[in-house]
Amino acid sequence: MARIIGVANQKGGVGKTTTAINLAASFAVLEYRTLLVDADPQANSTTGVGFDLQNITQSLYDCMINNAEAKDVILKTEIPNLDLIPSHIDLVGAEIEMINYPNRETVLKQLIESVRSNYDFIIIDCSPSLGLITVNALTASDSVIVPVQCEFFALEGLGKLLNTIKIVQSRLNTQLVIEGILMTMYDGRLRLCNQVVAEVRRHFDDLVFNTIVHRNSRLAEAPSVGKPVILYDANSKGSMNYLNLSKEILQKNNMTKIPQEERTIEL
Repeated sequence: MARIIGVANQKGGVGKTTTAINLAASFAVLEYRTLLVDADPQANSTTGVGFDLQNITQSLYDCMINNAEAKDVILKTEIPNLDLIPSHIDLVGAEIEMINYPNRETVLKQLIESVRSNYDFIIIDCSPSLGLITVNALTASDSVIVPVQCEFFALEGLGKLLNTIKIVQSRLNTQLVIEGILMTMYDGRLRLCNQVVAEVRRHFDDLVFNTIVHRNSRLAEAPSVGKPVILYDANSKGSMNYLNLSKEILQKNNMTKIPQEERTIEL
């Protein structure tokens, strides 16, 4: 049964979509069956794994509004073990269309549950807002990763997001936990970056991942060619950062697989 992880921050430009794409790709490369759900109307996760929006006939919008089944919307990416539920600009209007739904906060949860048993991980890329779609994503998730940029206003708005998570925990999803806070766009040469990391660790302590995502040109270039960084440049610092993050999450949840050679030795 898949572990469902939402990637959320209502603040834009913090590396949320970059994290969703590259974490999902890292799990897939480590041979975990992974589904990436693009719940952001900007559809950057969809284009970031190589799909042209012009060629997409059905998206998450059709699942949430037109009762399309998730299994009929899922696309296979060029990475083995990595599938996608694509997004579309139509998703912008979904919040208004869902306003009178009796269980409007659980629509995404219900459609993901129908394919959950087919995967080890489901990663949801949330939109940069705290609207109904993001609430749906948090309600559907087992845990949430919060990317935080290493900049002066890093903690601004974080309290509001954590408050939304608390509301979802108390009313809609009592099982929801914070998987971790991920520091992104780190540049070790800048004193400010080091101060921000120290400040976030002081505030949130164990919630902060050990892995830090460095500012990396290959990581920034990868979406322009529609590839996760691990396909674009497997040896880049960005690729290594996200592989390390995936391994940290696996260890934290006791999900590390025994390598094939170790298994044969034991037999």
